[in-house]
This record gives sequence, C-alpha cells and structure tokens, in this order.
Amino acid sequence: MKNILILGIFISLIACNPGNKVTQANLELIDNYVTAVENMDFDAMDTYLAEDYIGIGPSYGDTINKTGAIKNWNKNVQDLYQKIEYKRSQILPAKVDEGENKGDWVSNWAEMEITYKDNKGKVTLWANTVYKIANGKIVKSYTFYNEADALEQLGYIFINPNDL
Repeated sequence: MKNILILGIFISLIACNPGNKVTQANLELIDNYVTAVENMDFDAMDTYLAEDYIGIGPSYGDTINKTGAIKNWNKNVQDLYQKIEYKRSQILPAKVDEGENKGDWVSNWAEMEITYKDNKGKVTLWANTVYKIANGKIVKSYTFYNEADALEQLGYIFINPNDL
C-alpha cells in the first residue's frame, strides 16, 4: 500500500523528536488497528480497544461499547463482508488541550472499498474516524461516512414519501 510508505516517512520525521514518542506510538496503534479492520481480524481489534471503549457514529445516536463493537465485527465478518480494502488512508495526530475530549487523538481519512458476500455488491466510501488514545489503547472513536451513498451504490432507491 502506497500509504504505508508515506506513513513510514511521517513516523520517521516524528521519531526524530524524542518528545514525540507518544505520538509515534499512537500513529502505530491506529495503523495496526486499520490493518486489523482490513484483515477483518476482530480478535486483533479487541487487543487495541480499551475495556471502557466507546464508539460513536456514523449515524447520530449510534453509540457502542467494546463488547458490542467486537460482536458486530464478528457478525459482519461471518455474514456480511467478503473484503475490506483501504484504497487510500492518511492518519494524522492531534492533541486536544482542554474540555470533554482532552487528550491525544489520531484521525484516519480513508477511501475504503467494501465487497459484500454472496455477490451483494461493492461500495466505495470516504470515511473519517478519529480515535482518542490513552494508555496505549483506543478509548473513544467517532466515525463519519455517508450511509445513504453506500446504500445507493448497492442499488437502494430513496423515495420521498410526499411523492407517493
């Protein structure tokens, strides 16, 4: 993957500054997590999520804990997804200095291609997930992507009820 080379250069630049060891470790953690998602390895995903992990999104009101997230991934791997491929991926560190979300974060912007089982189709999504990292684990994530776009790519048609 071309982005691994870019990530390697980025991590090397960060590594030159001894004060950025936490940032480097956080970038590596998210790179490993993304690889686990791409490999549909929910056992590996489990090792990267903190016990008190909370995942939010993509829809307003979607919230899940670690147990639910691993259970969903397991079900999706068995029943839904044939393949997940990150066509392009960029991860960037950020630090929030105050407020409710104070801490170390890593953002992953990605172009993902998901192939569904049983010839149900393929979708390409632009997705962004931001991960809060504490003590070497992912403690929180916010995921954003256009679910309607994915459904349209699978052939769903949206009709305004007022037009019926």
